[in-house]
This record gives sequence, C-alpha cells and structure tokens, in this order.
Amino acid sequence: RPAMRFVPVESTQAQSRLAVHTARQGWVSARTAVINRLRGVLSEFGIVLPLKAATVRSRAGEQIDTVPGWVQTVCRDLLAELQRLDERVAAYDEHIRLMAQADDRARALMAMPGIGPTTASALLASIGYGHDFANGRQLAAWMGLAPGQYSSGGKNRLGRITKAGDAYLRTLFIMGARAVLAAAANKHDRLSRWATALAERRGYWKAVVAIAAKNVRMAWAMLAKGEEFKPMA
Repeated sequence: RPAMRFVPVESTQAQSRLAVHTARQGWVSARTAVINRLRGVLSEFGIVLPLKAATVRSRAGEQIDTVPGWVQTVCRDLLAELQRLDERVAAYDEHIRLMAQADDRARALMAMPGIGPTTASALLASIGYGHDFANGRQLAAWMGLAPGQYSSGGKNRLGRITKAGDAYLRTLFIMGARAVLAAAANKHDRLSRWATALAERRGYWKAVVAIAAKNVRMAWAMLAKGEEFKPMA
C-alpha cells in the first residue's frame, strides 16, 4: 500500500511538551465547568449572569450576600476553586511560554500574526519540521481546515471544512485567525486588506477559516523549508 499514510512518530521531548498542553486543556475545561456550575446555582435563585467569564467572577462575588446561607457556602467554595484553577492555568501558560522562547523555530513562528506561544509550541510538538507532509495544503487537510468534496458526474462541489484530524491545533489556529481578523480593521497592510475584503465578500467565519488555513500553509513552509516570515506590506 504505497499510498498509506501513517501517524508521525513523536520524540520523547515532543510527547512531554504535548503533555503540558494536555494538562493545560484539562485545567481550562475544569475552569469552564466551575463557571457554568456557579452560573447554574445562582440562576436557580433568579440571578442570571452573562456567559463572559470575567463578568461571572466579579458579579458572583457581589451577589453572594443576596442568596440563602448554604448557597453562600457553595458559591464561595466555587469561587475559591475558580481562583485555584485560574492560577493553575496561568502557571501552565508560563510553562508553554518558556518552552516556546527556548526554541528558535517557535520564536520564528511567533513572528507570524495569529500565532502565539501556545500555537507555536503545540505545532512543533505535533509535526516537528513538517517533513511528513508534502506541502502546506496537506497539513491544512490533516488539521481539518480543508473543504469536504462532494463531486460526481464531472461536477466539483466543495462543502464545509472536514474538521478531521487534530482538533486542538485546529482550534488554536482558528482562535489566532479571529485575532488577526479583529486587528485587520485598523491596519492597512496587504494581509489585513485581504482579510477584511474576504470577510465582507464571503462572511466572517469563512474568512476566519481561510486565514487559519493560510497561516497553516505559511507555518509549514517556515518549518519544512526554513523560510522566514516576511510581512506583507
């Protein structure tokens, strides 16, 4: 089976770095669960808080004295657990930042808009130099950022992105693309003009996916070919 593709073999160092990312995601998920639990408890007593985490932290503390005694105990414990998880996530963010700063390839990737320490570190730990992929389009397809094909009878039909492959990396690149698109409104370089025009022409989410796919392709070129990021004037 000459066309068979295999999962890239990860080194011990790469596995240890991915373990840090996995643990951090666990803390983030636990923090989200605590926030939702806190919102649910207060909503049963007529205190409906918005979804924004920062608002929940501030307003929940203000509303504790207005609920019955045992509920106050529960809310105080949940807020204490939330603070502990915030500290844990911040500590792991620092671990990831140190890993990224210590790697020349990660520092090169972070020069690209939309790629920070978390994305750069996770990408390097997952694909290394990217030599398991023939080009950037293959890497984007591996992350699930390529459109699904529904072609028959000589007619090519492209659907939504497949969402196959590594969901964690895809999420990081999507979040970075959203930041790029948000900042593009106040910039006038070629990349920002392209992103803004694309969002106006095709819609917000299609533009976000296109920016994420472009970043993936550029990241592959930087890793596999040793190229440097050159800002578009």
